[in-house]
Amino acid sequence: MPEEIPQQIQDQIARLQQLRSQLQMIVQQRQQVEIRLRELEHAIEEVEKLKENGEIYKSIGSLLVRVDDKNKLLNDLKEDKETYELRKSTLEKQEERLRERLTELQNKLENAIKSTQQAQGA
Repeated sequence: MPEEIPQQIQDQIARLQQLRSQLQMIVQQRQQVEIRLRELEHAIEEVEKLKENGEIYKSIGSLLVRVDDKNKLLNDLKEDKETYELRKSTLEKQEERLRERLTELQNKLENAIKSTQQAQGA
């Protein structure tokens, strides 16, 4: 008859599941930031290609509003891009730390389970 799982191991399993959920959330956020970065890069390229007297519209909610100052729009887009690049870098660091903590906890959990199994088998 199998023994009950020790509380310490149950706690580690719960922590492992919590870390996996956090990692999944960080990965999703990073992916969303990467999508927004690609959109911004494409927008910057298109605005830069546009002739000086070309018309530009930007989306504000569900409205399209004409932009009169191309350079200001370009600067705004580039600032947004820098902000998203910083956010992406931060998320990548968080993701890396979480992955390291997950690996460490998985190893501890495996060792604890092996120890428990050996103690039960003795």
